Amino acid sequence: MSFLQIPKDSHFPLQNLPYGVFSIGKEAPQIGVAIGDQILALKEVSNLFCGPILSKERDVFNQPTLNKFMQLGHEAWKEARATLQSVLSAENPALRDNADLQKRALVKQCDATMHLPVTIGDYTDFYSSIHHATNVGTMFRGKENALMPNWKHIPVGYHGRASSVIVSGTPVRRPCGQTRPADDQPPTFNPCRLLDFELEMGFFVGVGNELGSSIPVSKAQEHIFGMVLVNDWSARDIQKWEYVPLGPFLGKNFGTSISPWIVTMEALAPFAIANMEHDVPVLPYLQHDDKYSFDIKLSVAIQGEDMQEPSAITNSNFKYMYWTMKQQLAQHTVNGCNSQTGDLYASGTISGEEPSSFGSMLELCWKGTKTIDLGGSHTRKFLKDGDNVILSGYCQGDGYRVGFGTCEGKVLPAKNPFS
Repeated sequence: MSFLQIPKDSHFPLQNLPYGVFSIGKEAPQIGVAIGDQILALKEVSNLFCGPILSKERDVFNQPTLNKFMQLGHEAWKEARATLQSVLSAENPALRDNADLQKRALVKQCDATMHLPVTIGDYTDFYSSIHHATNVGTMFRGKENALMPNWKHIPVGYHGRASSVIVSGTPVRRPCGQTRPADDQPPTFNPCRLLDFELEMGFFVGVGNELGSSIPVSKAQEHIFGMVLVNDWSARDIQKWEYVPLGPFLGKNFGTSISPWIVTMEALAPFAIANMEHDVPVLPYLQHDDKYSFDIKLSVAIQGEDMQEPSAITNSNFKYMYWTMKQQLAQHTVNGCNSQTGDLYASGTISGEEPSSFGSMLELCWKGTKTIDLGGSHTRKFLKDGDNVILSGYCQGDGYRVGFGTCEGKVLPAKNPFS
């Protein structure tokens, strides 16, 4: 128990303690940890980190991003978590009985501006939910050829654009691009008509590997710092026209939203569940038996400008991932590709078996053949200008939650790039 009052349904109890970067007013960004409805500013309590690693590395908490702390490795991450749980516990007087320190170190989340928590060098998006891949493949190739021949053998993905990864709350402008509305007509340039969200999660690399080396699947967990919610916005009509032969490009790189709080793998460990069974054997370098799938309840809601409340349109779960994060990282580096601290790897759209758990509007409206009911007189097939898309996720413990908060983004009207 913490000495702070934490609501029962809070995403940020003592069992969580996710890391983020925040600022107050015009002050410089700084590292904090979410606890209840507050933020603990780590530079103000850095002298309380007295373990064998962090007592010599306290400066990592007086930085504008988490990169230097993440570089210290998983033993330092565990040491920091143990210290923070002690400092915030009801039994430890160091912060509990120091009113002056509390005044300097504790900030209300509602008064803070959140920033990207790390400097992101590279971003890769995988395609690892079998139900999503099957749905999309069925739409465009038919049920018999839904999955490509390689899909059950390797975690497939593409290199995204790190420069357009944005923190929750940052608006996303409807992109313009080249599309081909009809197969017998020439392409046109216009604002995207089929704007979509993608319900995803992502993980950050804490410690990378050298160029020419690889991260074995048996050691991958030592390199994974923590997870965030991800909305990989998609312009479906632009994507369709440009997709062949090299895959995603302008239909995907105009914006990728992430939640501001990184939930550590130590906080998620109690919610590990058995990995999804594979009906096709994988090569030895991708095999692992330890549980590295997680029971994370996920939801998406949309609130249009003329709606009083958000309307929930899907409920999914991270457990629907066919490929684990360990397998993704092992695959990404097996050829000698070097990963670096702060690299972001996203899961790909997460869909369950039932239509109510589909993770994109493309699936929910089944390529425009169905209408999504938002309640009242409000319906959608794809996103409208002014829509605010809200992703949320949490793990349910015994009387507590370990959550991610929300990942939000509002759609702004297209802007003519030639005006």
